Amino acid sequence: MGGLNLKIATLADNQHYYKDVSKMIYQEFVRGTSSKMTLKDVENFFGNTNVDVFPITFISIIDNECIGTVSVYEHDFKERPQYSPWLASLYVKPKYRDKKMGQQLITYLISHLKALNYSELYLKTENASEYYKKLGWKLVESVNNQDADTVDIFKYEL
Repeated sequence: MGGLNLKIATLADNQHYYKDVSKMIYQEFVRGTSSKMTLKDVENFFGNTNVDVFPITFISIIDNECIGTVSVYEHDFKERPQYSPWLASLYVKPKYRDKKMGQQLITYLISHLKALNYSELYLKTENASEYYKKLGWKLVESVNNQDADTVDIFKYEL
């Protein structure tokens, strides 16, 4: 990776990064939304992730810095309980974007799920549909969320 010492691992095996992950996820996906979650709520969640049962969170580490994260949840859209599991909360720090870091996190997550005998994976996005299409995800449907935003739901065959 161009001289970068990249490591991808589970957060459960690297718990000392849970506050870093919580801060990234809170700032990117919670703050400024209708969610009532506090940073402490997010920390409590990421302080209890797992390796082989959901939720599972993966992190990218370069030179002992957590630079990105992605999770897999059993459910991530209550309006569609028939879809499971879900890729969620993909985030890479801005200075590491456009270096395929997000794609590497997704690839690692998919390999992990295959090893756990899953055959499909879902995600929802309000603003990154083209990114996921380029990675081979198939659009299942577009729906409105509780904030009346259009959400695209994608499926990936593992």
